[in-house]
Amino acid sequence: MMSKRFKILCLLLVAAIILAAILNLNTGFLSLSFQDFFQVTSQSQIAEIRVNRVLIMLLAGISIPTSGFLMQEYFQNPLAGPDILGITSIASLSVAFYIFFSHDILLPEFLQNSFISLAAIGGSLALMFILLSISNKFQDKSYLIIFGFLISAFAGAIVSLLQFYAENQSLKNYILWSFGANNMVSRNQVYVLFILIITGLFLCFKTIKPLIGNSLGTSYAQSLGVNLKHLKLLVIAASSLLSASITAFLGPILFIGIIVPHFCRLIYNPSKLWQQWILNMFLGMLIMLLFSVIAEKTQIPLNVISSVFGIPVILMMLLKQSKV
Repeated sequence: MMSKRFKILCLLLVAAIILAAILNLNTGFLSLSFQDFFQVTSQSQIAEIRVNRVLIMLLAGISIPTSGFLMQEYFQNPLAGPDILGITSIASLSVAFYIFFSHDILLPEFLQNSFISLAAIGGSLALMFILLSISNKFQDKSYLIIFGFLISAFAGAIVSLLQFYAENQSLKNYILWSFGANNMVSRNQVYVLFILIITGLFLCFKTIKPLIGNSLGTSYAQSLGVNLKHLKLLVIAASSLLSASITAFLGPILFIGIIVPHFCRLIYNPSKLWQQWILNMFLGMLIMLLFSVIAEKTQIPLNVISSVFGIPVILMMLLKQSKV
């Protein structure tokens, strides 16, 4: 049963999400009327771009925090996340390889977008399998974070090397992609992303109950009938699909997968995983919509805003843990 406090939190977040979405639709260089969104007018295309922007931010707000939530609960580490463990960096590297080496291949636009998505998801899946295969070799799972930093540094070095030798147009395409240009996403891309995220959320749904058992300890989880190997595969598939699909279409949106689960644990009981998952999605949608408004107002790239917001929060988390 959901508590009264949880219901109030959800209602407040839903109201804030609706207000932030309306603010997004009214943010831009031109003022739009109500008719522009529902009738064919001279500014209908601009209205469609803004609607796509809101939809993509809602999907990003659902998927990135969910990915971080899954990894933090599985590794029992509040600093685990798709960017800290290098998943986002490897997804970015995979997309960089595709952008830099596919410029001579003529493909329809929808196929190009599909291959970008496949490259990001494939790269992140490969890294997740590596991470989880070596996780048993580390007695302290915090070593995985160090491993993730090394992977991120390695991926960054390879991307820099590719940029050094890249042609001008390929370099420009990659830079635009890495900025997190949410205005560049088309309605067809929104549909593709929606399908990917729904698939990831279904896998996530399958993990919550086993994660509750896993949080009580490996031996206790096994006594409850939790298949730990199956859980590991589900976490791999769900978190990689959710984080990599957003990375494919929006570029690397950093630190959101770490700080949103952290805030959710502060405002509600951390042991209630079902409720935590719901709060992560609601709070993630609100934060991404607000970041989108800031990006439109300031013309600062989305990933820069997320980093400026996320880094101080993570530093405070580290200082808080060091005092415990």
